[in-house]
Amino acid sequence: MINIAVSSKRYRVAETLVEEVLAGACPPSLPLYNSMIKFCYGRKFLFNRAFDIYKKMTKCEDAKPSLETYNLLLNALLSKFNKLHVCYVYLHSVRSLAKQMKFFGVIPDTFALNMIIKAYSKCLEVDEAICVYREMGLYGCEPDAFTYGYIAKGLCEKGRVNQGLEFFKEMRNKGFIPKGSTYMILVCSLALERRFEDATEVVFDMLDNSLSPDQLTYKTVMEELSREGRGDYAFELLEEFKTRDSLMNEKTYKSLLNTLYFLNKD
Repeated sequence: MINIAVSSKRYRVAETLVEEVLAGACPPSLPLYNSMIKFCYGRKFLFNRAFDIYKKMTKCEDAKPSLETYNLLLNALLSKFNKLHVCYVYLHSVRSLAKQMKFFGVIPDTFALNMIIKAYSKCLEVDEAICVYREMGLYGCEPDAFTYGYIAKGLCEKGRVNQGLEFFKEMRNKGFIPKGSTYMILVCSLALERRFEDATEVVFDMLDNSLSPDQLTYKTVMEELSREGRGDYAFELLEEFKTRDSLMNEKTYKSLLNTLYFLNKD
């Protein structure tokens, strides 16, 4: 009934059904409770109600939380991880869910573990993220592009760029292609550490995979090269970027070129 109400956009009816089920109007059911959680966390003012349902499930013999339950709740929490100070508020809940998952004997899948890794990485708790990564094999799970991407980004944001590059290389050796945001934060981090050859190699790998850095990423590389006294090389590199990046428009190219002229005018 709840799924039918939601699919027909009768949200008030769905809310009433949720309250009636929680009040004991019908026998507990795992699929029913999971449907209720899915509905509640998608409604801003019912977000906390999803966790009330979960607490009821933990005390119910006929509807104990399943892997789907935890995946729904972890995904709901991660949707709140949009700003760093907010991330820390919800990280405690992620930790708690991870512990309770173990307590109830629920074996996580790669999606669940990736959500936990993402939460730690977003909060720059990268050592804890790496611990979860190392435990994946214990659950019969294999890391994927998201696993490596979350950790590599977290390490770069934490200032542990060399370690971030190692995770990136391991990802590429396994044939995984990172998201553009992972590529770009790695390029910028390497450029800021004056590791221009590594940064350039990552840009070329990005372009080879039909992804294009944004203007800020290109600008960071150009500026740092110029500050290092390698302006001539920066001009040469910009021309090569323009040749290899089919998505670089004339406006971006001219803007980068003007930046180089300004920084190397002496």
